[in-house]
Amino acid sequence: MDRFLAPHTSEALAHSHLTENWFAWDQDHPSFNETLVAGCASYQAFNRYLSGSDLFIVPRSRSELESVLRRYAYDSIHNAIAVSRRPLQRGGYSRTCLLAEKSIRGVLNTNDNAEVLVALHTANRRTQPSTSDRALAATTIRT
Repeated sequence: MDRFLAPHTSEALAHSHLTENWFAWDQDHPSFNETLVAGCASYQAFNRYLSGSDLFIVPRSRSELESVLRRYAYDSIHNAIAVSRRPLQRGGYSRTCLLAEKSIRGVLNTNDNAEVLVALHTANRRTQPSTSDRALAATTIRT
């Protein structure tokens, strides 16, 4: 993870602050902290992608990768909004999403990060039988 978001980055610090203070993170500010949530969402998106635990369709290009990361970030933003006791200001959701997307694009634009991330799970999928191979195996077992 440090290759993409080092511990001193604003995203890593936001993630650390939110996870360590999950029950009181929203009490530090009079309104919903969009920057904090966006940074944490970006960090969690990369963390979730790197784990690959719920990645069923592997991205084959940078645009597909960015789409997966944005979806993961939106999930994180929704979770933070759901537990926050502070009101979301008008336009706050859009601003939070835009900040998270900007962070994701920044990481993908750095060095060869996008290529490394696309290749990460592609290599793992090549070692597993394809869906059609598994379906064929299941069919032959039943007969």
